[in-house]
Amino acid sequence: MLVVAGVTGHVGSVVARDLLSKGEKVKVIVRDAAKGAEWSKAGAEVAVGTLEDTRFLTGALRGASGFFTLLPPNYHAVSGIYAYQCRLSDSIAAAVAESHVPHVVILSSVGADLSEGTGPIKGLHYLEKVLQATGVQLTAVRAGYFQENVGNSLAPAKNAGIFPNMTPSADYPFPMIATRDIGLLVAAEMLLPSAKSEVVDLQGPSYTVRQVAEKLGTALGKQLKVVDVPPSEQVAAFKQAGMGQELSELFAEMNAGFASGKIRPAGDRLKIGRTTIDTVIKSLVK
Repeated sequence: MLVVAGVTGHVGSVVARDLLSKGEKVKVIVRDAAKGAEWSKAGAEVAVGTLEDTRFLTGALRGASGFFTLLPPNYHAVSGIYAYQCRLSDSIAAAVAESHVPHVVILSSVGADLSEGTGPIKGLHYLEKVLQATGVQLTAVRAGYFQENVGNSLAPAKNAGIFPNMTPSADYPFPMIATRDIGLLVAAEMLLPSAKSEVVDLQGPSYTVRQVAEKLGTALGKQLKVVDVPPSEQVAAFKQAGMGQELSELFAEMNAGFASGKIRPAGDRLKIGRTTIDTVIKSLVK
């Protein structure tokens, strides 16, 4: 039995579907029984509960050979984001230790090797640390920048014809990974785990911000203007977009970490996803 959390999201759904397509016995974790109906029809066992409920999660993991989990980004629903990430991580680690599941794969992030200066990635550093302390065989998939993040620019692109840029240069290429490729790698790691705990960096094709803006503009049928947002204005820009003060500060801190080169791959091996951002943009604007 392979247990998969986060199946209502982009990554977990791909993990579960890929495992089911290969004839694996899969149990999915959902908060809402109604959201489990489609998974039941697809052949999965459904466990209704939350990752914060240690007793529930322990029971869901008993007898399982592998477990995929992540920290759900419920940023808008909580205050004290890092404290929430730590509580959730502690619950997951306690359930892993009590259930004796032998292998855990987590969705982590590039930069999770660092304990400070990474914004919301700091919580993933903590998750890796507490899971390592349980002695479980851990595969941490440290994904790079999501291609799907271009969706955050849809509103300003459609409404104002602009594409906000928070990187130091709109003409500097950097790797971007599609969530589909993350899910496929996670499924592969669950089926054929390494002999020991490992950190796997996952990157994708490289694009400049200007290239992404051009591709999004073509898909929308308009020419987009790239608008640079300097570090001093990013918190205000995030707040204007609807984020709270705490989350705005965290994302600005993360951007600064990327800009400085501090946040970079530091794993045991590197995998490269092949999905292009053209494919992702097409799915976002259809």
